[in-house]
Amino acid sequence: MTTNEEQQFLDSLDKKLWTSADKLRSTLDAAQYKHTVLGLIFLKYVSDSFDIRREELTSQFRDEGSDYYLDPADFGGADSTAYQDEIDSELEQRDYYAEANVFWVPKTARWEFLQSSNKVVITSEIEVGEGNAKKKIRSVGQLIDNALEAIEVDNPKLKGVLNKRYTQLQIDQAKLGELIDLVATIPFAHESLSSKDILGHVYEYFLGQFALAEGKKGGQFYTPKSIVSLIVQMMEPFKGRVYDPAMGSGGFFVQSEHFISEHQGRIGDVSIYGQEYNHTTWQLAAMNMVIRGIDFNFGKEPANTYTNDQHPDLRADFVMANPPFNMKEWDVGVDDNDPRWKYGRPPSGNANFAWLQHMLYHLAPNGSLGLLLANGSMSSNTNNEGAIRKALIENDLVECMVALPGQLFTNTQIPACIWFLTKNKKERTTAMGRALRDHSGEVLFIDARNLGYMKDRVLRDFNTEDLEKVTNAYHAWQSLIPNPSPKGRREPLSPLPQGEDLGEGEKKERLKLPATLLENARKLRKEQTDAEALLWQLLRSRQLNNAKFRRQHPLSPYILDFYCHEHKLAIELDGGQHGTVEGKAQDEKRTRFLNERGIKILRFWNNDLFENTESVLGVIYQALLPHPGPLPEGEGSYEDILGFCKSATLEEITKHDFVLTPGRYVGAAAEEDDGEPFAEKMARLTMQLKTQFDESDRLEAEIKKNLAGLGYEC
Repeated sequence: MTTNEEQQFLDSLDKKLWTSADKLRSTLDAAQYKHTVLGLIFLKYVSDSFDIRREELTSQFRDEGSDYYLDPADFGGADSTAYQDEIDSELEQRDYYAEANVFWVPKTARWEFLQSSNKVVITSEIEVGEGNAKKKIRSVGQLIDNALEAIEVDNPKLKGVLNKRYTQLQIDQAKLGELIDLVATIPFAHESLSSKDILGHVYEYFLGQFALAEGKKGGQFYTPKSIVSLIVQMMEPFKGRVYDPAMGSGGFFVQSEHFISEHQGRIGDVSIYGQEYNHTTWQLAAMNMVIRGIDFNFGKEPANTYTNDQHPDLRADFVMANPPFNMKEWDVGVDDNDPRWKYGRPPSGNANFAWLQHMLYHLAPNGSLGLLLANGSMSSNTNNEGAIRKALIENDLVECMVALPGQLFTNTQIPACIWFLTKNKKERTTAMGRALRDHSGEVLFIDARNLGYMKDRVLRDFNTEDLEKVTNAYHAWQSLIPNPSPKGRREPLSPLPQGEDLGEGEKKERLKLPATLLENARKLRKEQTDAEALLWQLLRSRQLNNAKFRRQHPLSPYILDFYCHEHKLAIELDGGQHGTVEGKAQDEKRTRFLNERGIKILRFWNNDLFENTESVLGVIYQALLPHPGPLPEGEGSYEDILGFCKSATLEEITKHDFVLTPGRYVGAAAEEDDGEPFAEKMARLTMQLKTQFDESDRLEAEIKKNLAGLGYEC
């Protein structure tokens, strides 16, 4: 999660770089200049990563404790030329870089060489290479192309990724040299942000700015960040295979990485698969992944998703995409009996349901699918679309529909929606550890058309609260238990008595606990049940979301089985005695006591822990997750909200002729009564309207009079 200070630094950097880069654009249009700038940013990243590794190696060669230590005594002393020559020679050994997953950068591709040579080649020439590979460089464009070619030759993984067309650009070579100097100013000396973080952010920001500059064409490679963030937050691609069959510049993959990092996951737990038809956009996506150190599989080449599927055997856990809306003539060369069209053959004039079924075909049995489509996909009955939608609904594949506000996209004003589908609505646990209830035969409808704000005169955007409102509604509806974070926690009635082993940073203020209570707690720890022993093994040492639990924690007059002070969460494991009338009454009394002090309590039967361990851990994990934006109603549990969300059954959808437009189901939010009787309000408004008509007549007469004075009659 980026801090405020880090975000301010990045925002300031964004504006500075974009303003400067835009001034240098000269005669190039945005589409060309995009590749010019982003290619240089990529080159800078690769070169800087190489330099950082060189610095690490240099330090290790001089460190006696390192496996790579070079003893100066073997080369005539630390100050000898022979010793420095040996270090320089070792620094050119490629294996040192390959083992650290760093690309090898030849000397003529290193940023220092580009920056020192770009002024020279404008007025003269330089010679690079050796033997038959010698060549003369006579322009800045040729200098950059040579650098990119050298990197590609020495790193087969980058073959076809780099856009080597700088020599062909119709741009003043001096301005191209200035662009090299500008990219060189990207600072890397930041206390908490790595060079990868900074360059990755700049790359993403520039993609967005170029999308705005290109207008309609910009949407071919860029989906607005807030929409991508919404889909990623709702789907939670924490672990597994992630696939985007219309990946553009790779925005869904980037946001998935952000999501995983923010939730303390490992990016290595996710495998990235993508496909893109446009060659230059495919290159943008590949560079986007390399800058972030994300391994990826984009197939052998840029290709048409329908006729040349690059991942025919893939079954992904998360499938996300923003394909072109209402694409025509998509099926040239596609077999009518293609196995992907399980729910009906999509019409030639519109690819919406072709994209959807292609994605379903590649979805794993427990996978989740999120797809942006034009609003027409929710209601159209033309050319077999209605029949396909009906088949999807009857097979219980549709999980959630979200209607979006207008003006979110740079490239189209077509109203859009998000389809969420799954092949398994049964009770299970997600990759994030959330316990899902069995919601077979149900579909959640969310009308988000009234959310968002106008970021300028043309474009609308979502803020954090908007994203959380939609995401929380979806997760609460899916979940086995309500979100544990209550709406408006009460302040503790008095300073809470703390038990033993206070965590770091916790208040040391405490009430003196009765000696007998402490003694009972110690005794219970020694005599713990098998279930308590198992759960303690799973909770101890901050193994679950880094939360510190205490066992048999005294909180007068009670002793809690497990307690986490940071999250104000108590966990109780119950045996058969808790099922009696007396036991239930005692539990209710204890629950009220804890709730009054802002403490949430989770209860599990001992047998549940042994038989459904994964589900129990999922419920606890969910309780430990932050829920900064609880639902307006229901205090974290799901409830239908008029005008916003509605859980509908398949029977209700059938009555609406299988139309999936959220507005049909959520209804209209109730208008707030202003207290003015209807008759009085109508009389007042009628009088106000009459006054406005009179003023209009007066102005019209005045205008005619003035025109007549000028010799014009009307």
